[in-house]
Amino acid sequence: MTEPTEQPEVSDTVPDTTLPETIARLYGEPLTEIPKDLYIPPDALEVILETFEGPLDLLLYLIRRQNFNILDIPMAEVTRQYLSYVEEIRSRNLELAAEYLLMAAMLIEIKSRMLLPVRPKEGDQEPEDPRAELVRRLLEYEQMKIAARQIDAFPQLGRDVLTAQVYVDQTMAPRLPDVNPDDLRTAWNDILRRAKLTAHHHISREPLSVREHMSRILKFLQGRPFVEFTELFLEELAHGGGVPVVVVHFLALLELAREGLIEVTQAEAYAPIYVRLGYTPS
Repeated sequence: MTEPTEQPEVSDTVPDTTLPETIARLYGEPLTEIPKDLYIPPDALEVILETFEGPLDLLLYLIRRQNFNILDIPMAEVTRQYLSYVEEIRSRNLELAAEYLLMAAMLIEIKSRMLLPVRPKEGDQEPEDPRAELVRRLLEYEQMKIAARQIDAFPQLGRDVLTAQVYVDQTMAPRLPDVNPDDLRTAWNDILRRAKLTAHHHISREPLSVREHMSRILKFLQGRPFVEFTELFLEELAHGGGVPVVVVHFLALLELAREGLIEVTQAEAYAPIYVRLGYTPS
């Protein structure tokens, strides 16, 4: 025979369900009731659901929130909601409520005029809807509000983009000003005048090449930081080069400047004109 096994004792006690409910924990310890000496400032639990920029903003919000037709405003319901909001802000900020009270008076006046319409006299035009002026102001305000949001969406300096600032040290490589075309023309006229004085008459025909003169100018400028404009023509004048040779030499100079192979500079107005290579020879 098998011996009977011992059964665990069943407690007759019922779990205590009357323990106070924990409403919060402070440093891990449960709190079952609010401390008696806890001070909460009156404005600590104030919640602002909406902020408005003025009476028209509030009125437009009430109309759009309930999908009212702005051309056919139900004045009774809108006035009731508006006055409810005004009474709320009067208890907190009387100075702020002043402009809202002015709009409230206007709404009440419109409401009373709609309740007691004026009967037109015989021959007079139909009286204007009392809400017409208010509707016009609301539509204009809504247009300006939409335009303000569109403008605010544009990138703004300091908010969306920043101004790029670059420091350039001007003391390392002084940059001479560009040559005035009038000064270049004057220098060219002086070269022509000197060429006519030293011109020689030749019977034979001499072919002239702009590319050849370009090579001669580049060769002359190599190894020299700056060369005065008139020095480029001294060699041509010394060999008896007439006006045609000087013209071709000048055309070669302009072609080199156009291609960026040389730079023509001048320190100031009426100062000598200088020419230098526009690149560093390897």
